[in-house]
Amino acid sequence: MKKHQNTKRISNKRAYFDYSLGDSFVVGIVLNGREAKSLRLGHGQIKSAYVTIKNRELWLINASITGSSGIPIEDSEVTQARKLLAKRREINAIIVAKQQGKTVLPTEVLIGGRHIKLKIALGVGKKEYDKRQIIKKRDDSRNTSRELRGSTR
Repeated sequence: MKKHQNTKRISNKRAYFDYSLGDSFVVGIVLNGREAKSLRLGHGQIKSAYVTIKNRELWLINASITGSSGIPIEDSEVTQARKLLAKRREINAIIVAKQQGKTVLPTEVLIGGRHIKLKIALGVGKKEYDKRQIIKKRDDSRNTSRELRGSTR
């Protein structure tokens, strides 16, 4: 019988705001033991990270994994490039999308069970007016829900 596993997530909310995201893939990430332990404790962020392609391999750039009081991670290792593990057909699809001008962004770090996975998505950058419209819609819906709650009391 399989035990109920807690899944923790480190998400990149900024990616959803700055980009129109399309296809997503779940890929593995190469980590050492200290980095894995830090991520399990929630000591990581992917806010300014992106994925690039070198020698037909995927690499995670600018993601930071910081240590804590029993997990020493040197400053040079905090934002080092980390190799991503994906199937060849997924890598080929990502290469084609990059050639079409799309950006590959990490959206979530999935932590559950033995494995730590990274969810990446293909996106196109939003224009400034698109972002303003999203903010306006969000504020309008928030105000209407407040008015509805206020009128029922």
